[in-house]
Amino acid sequence: MFHQKKILLCVTGSIAAYKTPQLVRLLVKAGAEVQVLATEAALAFVTPLSLATVSKRPVYSQYFEAKTGAWHNHVELALWADLLLIAPASANTLGKMANGICDNLVLAAYFSAKCPVFFAPAMDLDMYQHPATKKNIATLQQYGNVLIPAEVGELASGLSGEGRMAEPEHIVAALAQFFQQKQPLKGINVMVSAGATHEAIDPVRFIGNHSSGKMGIEIALALANAGANVQLVAGITQLKPQHPNIVRTDVRSAAEMYEACTQIFPQCSVGVMCAAVADYAPTVAHDQKIKKNEPSLTIELTKTKDILKALGAQKTENQLLVGFALETENGIANAQKKLIEKNLDAIVLNTMQDAGAGFAHDTNKITILDKYTKPQIFELKTKAAVAQDILHKILTLLNK
Repeated sequence: MFHQKKILLCVTGSIAAYKTPQLVRLLVKAGAEVQVLATEAALAFVTPLSLATVSKRPVYSQYFEAKTGAWHNHVELALWADLLLIAPASANTLGKMANGICDNLVLAAYFSAKCPVFFAPAMDLDMYQHPATKKNIATLQQYGNVLIPAEVGELASGLSGEGRMAEPEHIVAALAQFFQQKQPLKGINVMVSAGATHEAIDPVRFIGNHSSGKMGIEIALALANAGANVQLVAGITQLKPQHPNIVRTDVRSAAEMYEACTQIFPQCSVGVMCAAVADYAPTVAHDQKIKKNEPSLTIELTKTKDILKALGAQKTENQLLVGFALETENGIANAQKKLIEKNLDAIVLNTMQDAGAGFAHDTNKITILDKYTKPQIFELKTKAAVAQDILHKILTLLNK
């Protein structure tokens, strides 16, 4: 549920803050990336060192660090997060959240957040039952924030009753349930190809390309995070994505990728072919290293099997097939031709002419074409963000 989920944990001034290192540890162990913000009052109950150690990130409590000159931009922090969690949420912080008071970094991040917000109140029994607190909680729920109710038990005052912050395990379970509900592809089998192929000339030389596999790996992760069971057919790539929903098949040549893809695709509902596959391979792969004896060398090449065309011919009415087209000229026209000729449902176009796009970059600029709508042109984005655009297109085509 939490793989690569970015959680902004905001800790406020309550004795329950002592539980937050355990909360962070559980989230990180589950696969989340956790960035901790803390109010000055919170740091009286838990040390930044404890939280930084378990989160593996520095803890921010001020907008500006005088010693380092670092500026902690609350807007960027809020945009980074997939979910903002305020735990513990003190009575003071609840009142400020409900009434628009913004006087610290935690509140600035909260008021900047566009992601889902969860809050776990923690305070003494009488404070939790006070009409003002109840009103503030109700107001925050009306704003769309999600309450993780306080639990009943012994309180720091010595009283026993409702007001304890939910236990870390219960908070993690609440967030897991939320993320599980946001898995529109749960149970659906998907095949993704990624990386380059190497076509052997001899035992030490090959014909290949500059693909790093980053785009295909990000697509596999996006689909897996959406609940899909992903069969990743990986060519040459140094990337090793870790996700419980991803099963990897490693191949080296175009022929090996053809065999793997044509065997796996019939069991899948969706295929996304992102690998950079060689169009030609040496007709003969020499058993021994070719010696540099002659002034020139001629290598005969034979056309490789067209994997995408084979899958398009194999595709049934209940399957969706998405291809990729890397072009250097006439991008739209060539992609549209490929879309029809290979019986694809959609094709993702990127060109070498766009700065920051193509091989080896962490960014990409794409255009998505299908048989039904006008081409969708996207701005330059990180490949992780591009993967989300492709995921959205797949969900649209599946009517999810």
